[in-house]
Amino acid sequence: MIQNQNLTEAPNLALVEKISNFLDSKFRIPGTKLKFGWDPLIGLIPGIGDFAGFIISAILMLYLTRYGASRKVVIVMSLNILLDAMIGTVPFIGSLFDFGFKANKRNIELLKEHYYEGKHQGNGNGIILTIMLALIGLFALLLFSIFKFVSFIIHIF
Repeated sequence: MIQNQNLTEAPNLALVEKISNFLDSKFRIPGTKLKFGWDPLIGLIPGIGDFAGFIISAILMLYLTRYGASRKVVIVMSLNILLDAMIGTVPFIGSLFDFGFKANKRNIELLKEHYYEGKHQGNGNGIILTIMLALIGLFALLLFSIFKFVSFIIHIF
């Protein structure tokens, strides 16, 4: 049941959901119900893959917050993206995590609750810039740390 009175202001969730499915659920492992998308696959490219997934998720979040997502939704979406990006940088384990966590699908569910069920109401526009800058800074620091660690290991051998 649609409870939110501002559906004319709601974003095109069909487009965002299509992108989310592309990243998290595009393919199915034959003979199982297990699905995965491009996010864990591009995450296999060291450094660049996880950063690309992070950027795509962040752009989706920015798009959706322009339509008045509440602070709670913005914060939980940011935490989903940050957790996905940070754990995703760990070789092999990160790809397994991406396979199961599906941050983009989680964020779509939050948005459906917000826009169609009337949950998590309010406006998150004021907090989004701070969160995004913090996320980008933390992710850059993590990538820099991994680069330094790999450089150190290479010099040892």
